[in-house]
Amino acid sequence: MTSTHSEFELFRDFLEKTCGILLGANKQYLVASRLNKLMEQQGIKSLGELVQKVQMRSQLREQVVDAMTTNETLWFRDTYPFEVLKSRVLPEAIKAAPGQRLRIWSAACSSGQEPYSLSMTIDEFERSNLGQLKAGVQIVATDLSGSMLTACKGGEYDSLAIGRGLSQERLARYFDQKTPGRWTVKPAIKSRVEFRALNLLDSYATLGKFDMVFCRNVLIYFSAEVKRDILLRIHATLKPGGYLFLGASEALNALPDHYQMVQCSPGIIYKAK
Repeated sequence: MTSTHSEFELFRDFLEKTCGILLGANKQYLVASRLNKLMEQQGIKSLGELVQKVQMRSQLREQVVDAMTTNETLWFRDTYPFEVLKSRVLPEAIKAAPGQRLRIWSAACSSGQEPYSLSMTIDEFERSNLGQLKAGVQIVATDLSGSMLTACKGGEYDSLAIGRGLSQERLARYFDQKTPGRWTVKPAIKSRVEFRALNLLDSYATLGKFDMVFCRNVLIYFSAEVKRDILLRIHATLKPGGYLFLGASEALNALPDHYQMVQCSPGIIYKAK
C-alpha cells in the first residue's frame, strides 16, 4: 500500500463519517496491516484510490469497515457487569414491572460473546429464581458488520474463542460440541437473542424501549461529540430507571440530567433519569 499524508487524512475522514471511528493521526501502520490484503485482492494501489472506490461500491465499503472495526471480545468480559445484572438489576426490573417481558440491548455486539453471555446469565438467574421471569427476556444484539452478524447467528466458536473467558461448567451446560475443536451455542440460549444490523451513527427508532443497554468498549473509538450524541440517543431508548452498562475503562462524566452514576463495588453502572 502507498499513501500520502493527504490520502491518509481522506481515509480518516471517510472512516469517521461512515462509522464514527476516530482514527489517530499516527495509525498509518494499523490501516496498512488491516487493509493490505483486501487492497491486494481488489487491485487497489493507494488509500486515495480506495477512498474513491468505496464511494461507488457499497460491498467494498462494508469490507473496509469490517477490516477496520476491532472485533476483540471475551465471554463474560470483566465479570462484574453480569454479576450485577443477576444480583441487582434483574430483581429491580422485575419488581418495577412484574409480569412484563424485559428487553436488553447489546450494542456493537462484535462476534456475539456479549449477547450470548447475557443469555447465559439470564438462564442462571432463572435457575436460582424460579418463576420470576415469567414473561422472559429479549436480547437485541446489534453490530454494523454484516459478516460479524452472520457469524453471530450461527453461534459457532472454535477452541481459541471458547478459551477466552468461558468456564468448563458453562461450556458443558450451554454448548454442543459440533466437531473436535468447535462448539455451537445451545438453541435455548440462542432463542433469547435477536441479531440486527445497526450503525450506532444511525437512528435507533426501530429498536423500541429497553430495560438495560450494554454499550461496552466501543465509545472509546469515537470523538467526544459523537460519544455524547450516542449517549443521549441511548438514553432515549431506556425506560425510566433503566440501566446503562459501559466498559470498565469508560466513564460517563457528563449528562448529569440524564444519567445517575451507581457504584456497585466493583464497577459502576448508570441509571437513566
